[in-house]
Amino acid sequence: MLPPTTPIRLVLVDDHKMFRAGVRTELDTSLPVVGEAGDVESAVAVINAERPDVVLLDVHLPGGDGRGGTDVILGCAGTTTEAGVPVRFLALSVSDAAEDVISVIRAGARGYVTKTISGNDLVSAIRRVADGDAVFSPRLAGFVLDAFGAAAGEIAEVDEELDRLSAREREVMRLIARGYQYKEVAKELFISVKTVETHVSSVLRKLQLSSRHELTAWAMNRHLL
Repeated sequence: MLPPTTPIRLVLVDDHKMFRAGVRTELDTSLPVVGEAGDVESAVAVINAERPDVVLLDVHLPGGDGRGGTDVILGCAGTTTEAGVPVRFLALSVSDAAEDVISVIRAGARGYVTKTISGNDLVSAIRRVADGDAVFSPRLAGFVLDAFGAAAGEIAEVDEELDRLSAREREVMRLIARGYQYKEVAKELFISVKTVETHVSSVLRKLQLSSRHELTAWAMNRHLL
C-alpha cells in the first residue's frame, strides 16, 4: 500500500469545467492535477503527454467514436507512467447504468464510482487504484460480477445492441424510455429539442424500432431503466 503522502499525479477528464474545478477542491496537495480535458481527443493527447498515475474519467464525453470514456481508455492503450506502470483509470460519473460500468471496465478501467461520492472517499479510491486495487461503489460491484460471471452471455448480448448507439444516444434513449418528454430531455442534457428529435430518430433506426413505446419495452426487457 502506498504511504498516504506519496504524490499521485492525476488527469481529470470531464466535459463540465465547473465539475473539474469542484473535484480539484476535494483533493489534497499529494494529488497534483497535471492535466485536464473535456473531450475524447484532448483527453488522449494530455494523458499520453503527461503519463499520469491515475485518470479520473467521466464515461460520457464528446468526440471519438461516440463511446466516451471507453474511447479514451482504448486510445491510451500501452501508455505507462515514468515508473513504467500502466496508467490507471478510475471512472467518475453521474451514470450508474450497468452498460456504462461494464463498457469502461472491459476497456481497462480499474474502478468506477459515482459523483455522489464524498471527497474523502474519492481520495481513498484514487489511492487504492494507484496501488493496483479495483474500486467500485457498492451498488455497481454487482454489475461487474454479473458481467464477468454467470450472466456474461446476457450482458454481451445487450452490449452488442447498445454498441450501435453513441454515448449521447444512450442517454437520450434511457430518458425517453423512462417517459421523459422531448423538452424534458433537452433540459436534462443541456441540448436543443431539435437535437433530441434527431437522436431519437437515430436510436429508433439503429435498433429497428418504430415508436417510443417499443423503445420503452426494449429497454425494460434489458433492465436498462
